[in-house]
Amino acid sequence: MDKLLEPYRAKRDFTLSSEPSGRGRRRARKGRFVVHKHDARRLHYDLRLEVDGVLKSWAVTRGPSLVPSDKRLAVETEDHPIEYLRWEGTIPKGQYGGGSMIVWDTGTWMPVGDVAAALAKGHLEFALDGERLKGCWHLVRMKGRGGDKKRPWLLMKVEDEYARAKGDGDILEEQEISVQSGRTNAELAASGALRADHKSRARVAKSAKAPAAKSSAGKKGILPPFVEPALASLAPAAPSGPDWLFEIKHDGYRIQARIDGGKVRLLTRSGLDWTAKFKPVAQALKALKLPSALIDGEIVIETASGVSSFSALQNALMTGEIDSAIFYAFDLLYLDGRDLRDLPLVERKDLLQQALDDVGPDSRIRFSEHLTKDGPAMARHACQLGLEGIIAKRASAPYRSGRSDHWRKVKCTSSQEFVIGGYMPSTSAPRAVGSLILGIHEGEKFVHVGRVGTGFTNTVARDLWNALDPLRIDAPPFSDPLPPLARRHAKWVEPKLVCEVTLRAWTSDGQLRHASFKTLRPDATAEEVVRMTEPKRARTSKGSARKTKAAPLSEVRLTHPDRVLWDDVGLTKQGLFEFYAEIADHILPHIVDRPLSLVRCPDGLGSCFYQKHGWAGMDADHLHVAKAGDDSVVVVHDRDGLLALVQSSVLEIHPWGATLDDPDRPDRLVFDLDPGEGVGWADLVAGAETVRERLDGLGHAAFVKTTGGKGLHVVVPLAQKAGWDEAKTFSKRIATELAKDDPDSFVATVSKRAREGRIFVDYLRNQRGATAVSVFSTRARPVAPVSVPVGWDELPSLGSGSRFTVENLSSRLNVIKRDPWATLANAAKPLK
Repeated sequence: MDKLLEPYRAKRDFTLSSEPSGRGRRRARKGRFVVHKHDARRLHYDLRLEVDGVLKSWAVTRGPSLVPSDKRLAVETEDHPIEYLRWEGTIPKGQYGGGSMIVWDTGTWMPVGDVAAALAKGHLEFALDGERLKGCWHLVRMKGRGGDKKRPWLLMKVEDEYARAKGDGDILEEQEISVQSGRTNAELAASGALRADHKSRARVAKSAKAPAAKSSAGKKGILPPFVEPALASLAPAAPSGPDWLFEIKHDGYRIQARIDGGKVRLLTRSGLDWTAKFKPVAQALKALKLPSALIDGEIVIETASGVSSFSALQNALMTGEIDSAIFYAFDLLYLDGRDLRDLPLVERKDLLQQALDDVGPDSRIRFSEHLTKDGPAMARHACQLGLEGIIAKRASAPYRSGRSDHWRKVKCTSSQEFVIGGYMPSTSAPRAVGSLILGIHEGEKFVHVGRVGTGFTNTVARDLWNALDPLRIDAPPFSDPLPPLARRHAKWVEPKLVCEVTLRAWTSDGQLRHASFKTLRPDATAEEVVRMTEPKRARTSKGSARKTKAAPLSEVRLTHPDRVLWDDVGLTKQGLFEFYAEIADHILPHIVDRPLSLVRCPDGLGSCFYQKHGWAGMDADHLHVAKAGDDSVVVVHDRDGLLALVQSSVLEIHPWGATLDDPDRPDRLVFDLDPGEGVGWADLVAGAETVRERLDGLGHAAFVKTTGGKGLHVVVPLAQKAGWDEAKTFSKRIATELAKDDPDSFVATVSKRAREGRIFVDYLRNQRGATAVSVFSTRARPVAPVSVPVGWDELPSLGSGSRFTVENLSSRLNVIKRDPWATLANAAKPLK
């Protein structure tokens, strides 16, 4: 190895240059590579591949291209020492290669065939697995000219899933910063540093010119190119005490906003530049006209109810429709020439709020508010509202990179990383994944923990197939043999890829229950994935999934369980089956032995129709056709009947307001409050309270539920039942009187033109054969919303009738102390 490095050493003066000399370096077990972006006499990129204990190197004059038809000149240079894999710095002018050099990409590489033979032949085929460059490549030696001192080669991309077409964008323009330090070549050169510490990004805080300081807070400093973010430790419950403040946990992408004069860069938690992905956010930050700042926050997309949705954010990134993206700013690390990281959090947040004073209510930039009291109550309330959870932070603590106890996250739903060990092909789409077979590491063993079969959109299911199919192997990669049922139809892969999965439970034998795919995690290493420790109070806060007994077995068998019913959130038929199996005890009292109208969507949203009668192929063992007077109706008797509806792709369940035993006398009335254009949530809540007061004056208790849409349902239980005619007359009178007494707020006519700015009180649900969506039924609408019973005191904080979804309902059910409808049956009164 020393002999191989003699040409390298001969060209350098190590008393002047900080480049590594390469003494005493052993060979690594894995082939690694690095691509340096080298701003020397001419800007170029250096490709270096680890071979026989040194780095074989080529200077790629125009840089690598992902377009297969582009042939980039690569001039072979001297071998470099292994230390160059992580070296980044500035070579002094006048020295060989003088200029700045950043680590533009790094990872592992694998040759096709024998490396020595390929280099001797002049044609090296290889695969890269880096942070930016992936897939297969060719290096082909040219004949060259007689006077060439350095041998020219051509670097070419192979046509594969990582290749791009002409006009798809240049990765060299998209990615300009170091994957190690987050710096550009210019920032590195400006810093004057000869040797960077690559073990901590916190050591690169002096790399650019500092603007003039206007604030006396903090200490003078250079605007850092990137700061490794502070991370929260998982906690089973929120802490108490005067030194804690509490913020809502957002479900999006952690982003560091770097503002330097007129330039804004948005950096991920690993330092990748995502400014191009979120241009509207960058433009909004630029409009703040801050001279210089480094802001820590999270980019999210919120649903109509104000809940951040990771699925919606992923969909927006895939489609490019990110106009609704919001940046929640929660910490300020640098402002106008001052490094603020040593200040207490409460002071940093005060300065952040002042910096955002000019932000309007409709801006994409929002200050992340916090509370200073009763964190445990805030955590319960967050879960009750279907939020992601809360973050508890020490008010007196400085900002420190990495994970610490100063920040604690209390989550409503658990998520964990898993290694993909195999997959089941989709039964409903070609070249798509139906479910993933997952594992974790326990000591030296790779342990099977079950499957995840929902959470894939159709596009993601195809992308996963493309990512996993090249990794196919012949046998399961798990340490212990799997039972025959777990192996049936499975395709096995090398356990390299890591995914994040949300889950609501572990079985007693350590298998996943109610899991949903969230995203691939290319920044995670498979070998580091282990089972997360379960907090003791997981049932209250759901900091991690609780252990449960296996669910009661069902005789219902699903066909095409991986068929996607809600493509926007990737909810499959299997996912809907698991949802109803989990909440069966909640919904069954409201639908069992009642005539049902159903919304069936055999191919998911967009293929829906109403079904009021039996149909060919219906599961006659669990779904029943009965007579309600002269009407032929569908009814369910038990849990398996509910699950059989899923097999028939029923996305909405609408029961009558009467039972099958007494179909001509209703036992509940429904007032459907439908807000017209211009009616805000506060107006709708006030309207519902008015209906409640009117009913209370007549001696009737009123209960309320969200509809899964824009409106609310006010429900009245009845005893000593009157007939349908009396029920309709009563409810029509209530609606008409409301519209007469307050015509600016209510309307009782069906005409949509008359509803603008007012609430339509729909009383027509209260006649024979009419139905209203059941509590705990899903809706055939985007994001899979659910109709949910709520307390009257909760209404103002909900924000929308679609607040609750299949994804977040379980967190509410786990923390809610009392069923808001617990007294419904006992509150029934005769109709007056």
